[in-house]
Amino acid sequence: MLVSTAQGFRSYQQDSAWTWEHQALVRARFVAGDPVVAAQVEVVRRDILCQSRDEGALAADVQKMRARMRKHLLSGEPIGTADFHLKQGRGGIVDIEFMVQYAVLAWAHRVPDLAHWSDNVRILETLGREGLFEQPECDALTGAYLAYRSAVHQLSLQQHPGVVPADRFDEFRAAVCAKWQQLFAPYMTTNDEDTGVE
Repeated sequence: MLVSTAQGFRSYQQDSAWTWEHQALVRARFVAGDPVVAAQVEVVRRDILCQSRDEGALAADVQKMRARMRKHLLSGEPIGTADFHLKQGRGGIVDIEFMVQYAVLAWAHRVPDLAHWSDNVRILETLGREGLFEQPECDALTGAYLAYRSAVHQLSLQQHPGVVPADRFDEFRAAVCAKWQQLFAPYMTTNDEDTGVE
């Protein structure tokens, strides 16, 4: 089918969706179309995001997906250790996005305001306000996210790939990697191939 009913969408999200599909729901938002349908989808989105989840299983799924993405998307690129891929590199944009998505999926059942927003900056503000992340961590992650996005856009306008010298964002990368380690360390096992931390 080209489209699904609202009930079909709800049933799929409740019974069959993978963790990465719920991660995508964190960023989903209405941009155009029938406001009635938009309202129905938003109700489903919030209900799914606010479900209680096993944090350990969720953390494992998020880390595995992140490792697969990095392996697949960076495997063929000629990026050396002196380079930093702003989006996919360790401590980059996607690491921030995955931590934010994990936080929403893990804690929105206790703090429904996390499911209200679809953008990373306001979710990070909510995480700091609610004491789920330390405020300096939220500030560092927000600063890194905005700086990386700005750099990616500038490079894109010049038709350059989103790669910069590794030392350009040293402090931001260190802060992102430290938060990744702190957030996921309780759930890491010796079998984890890639934790997102160098």
